[in-house]
Amino acid sequence: MTSLFLLGLVLLLLALRQNIITILIVVVATTILLYSEEQLYFMTEHMWRALNNEVLLSIPLFILCGTIMTNGAISVRLINVMRTATCALPGGLGATCILSCAFFAAISGSSMVTLLAVGTILYPALRKEGYSQQYSLGAITSAGTLGVIIPPSIPLIVYGISTQTSITDLFIAGLIPGLLLTTALLGYSLYKNRKLPKYPFNPREFFVAVKEGIWSLLMPVILLGGIYSGYFTATESAAVALCYALVIELFVYKETKLVNLKKMVIDASQLLGTLAPIIAIAMTLNDLLVLEQAPQLLSNWMTENISSKIYFLLGLNAVLLLVGTLMEINAAILILAPIILPLARIYGIDPIHLGIIMVINLEIGLLTPPVGFNLVVAMTALKEKFSDVTRSVIPFVGMMLIVLMIISFVPEISLMLIEPSQVQDPASLMINLDELMLLMKENPNILIAE
Repeated sequence: MTSLFLLGLVLLLLALRQNIITILIVVVATTILLYSEEQLYFMTEHMWRALNNEVLLSIPLFILCGTIMTNGAISVRLINVMRTATCALPGGLGATCILSCAFFAAISGSSMVTLLAVGTILYPALRKEGYSQQYSLGAITSAGTLGVIIPPSIPLIVYGISTQTSITDLFIAGLIPGLLLTTALLGYSLYKNRKLPKYPFNPREFFVAVKEGIWSLLMPVILLGGIYSGYFTATESAAVALCYALVIELFVYKETKLVNLKKMVIDASQLLGTLAPIIAIAMTLNDLLVLEQAPQLLSNWMTENISSKIYFLLGLNAVLLLVGTLMEINAAILILAPIILPLARIYGIDPIHLGIIMVINLEIGLLTPPVGFNLVVAMTALKEKFSDVTRSVIPFVGMMLIVLMIISFVPEISLMLIEPSQVQDPASLMINLDELMLLMKENPNILIAE
């Protein structure tokens, strides 16, 4: 009865066109007042605790860095290097689109910033070169989601915060899956456009493009090199990226004026202003669920009805794909990750591997209606019909689903670059329900432990 009441409340709020922040506040407050022994001030205490986290600083820094590059010269020079490098391939400009998105994702950490930076430049160029509308829309919209998985990734940062998993390890684990997704999209692009004309490779033109874009090319090298070497934390790497972008745009390329920074800071602040309340309220909901022993009930059901790791992974992917069609990616991670993590432990799934699975599932959700955040951004930025954008991503989503299944059932792909001492042995991860309930009773925060 309780579940039905809360479901009805959520559906009513959705019908009234309320946003996710309002819905979460109402659900948490209603649960505390009617069904919990906690007091309402529980919300404010736990919201403050959720936001009192240094790692959160990396999110606005990465967002602002991406905004500066989108409005400056870095993105244009990156795309020009990729264009001159791939011109000899059939459908070379399509390959440029995929590779530019992947490269830009390794700087911005955001799917929206990646889509806007690359799409607004390449979509008119693709159409002018004779690429079909369906392919052009699908390639830009789908490749834009690479910003979600290729590090530094904001959703991976959110997963690390919500489960207290090493963000540096998550970044390292996301590299090969990100490259695998890029390769899949690139392979489809080359096959789809194999009959289009190609142009001879011009070494001089390529050399000039590299010379003009060398400062742009060095940015992901410095950023990711610092992260993977352990020299930078996630927050420090975001600060380094932002400082580097400012220096290059203001003093090297000189195409961004200091007066324009005000609007960029405001745009980045607005994005953070949307995300921060979601983080605070979602973490409060997670704490409440722990206190009310909801995970124990769910664990009990899981062990009674799902007998193997294979069935669990299939069910997990199905649920996450469905959630991705309905919820914003960061909100979904914040609400579900601390609940799913102890369940995954029952089946011996590493927390880092689980994070990669979650993010790729929800990445696909960016391309599936009714929410389909990337579909909406592409529709607005490229001025095309929502139905046309939705149809255009279908073959790309198919390729991404194949990669998702491979990554889900071959954890070595995600964990091969992680130091062996950081990867937990599956046998040690597996615990039975009685042990899990005892651990939760002794320490409610076990839900967010590695």
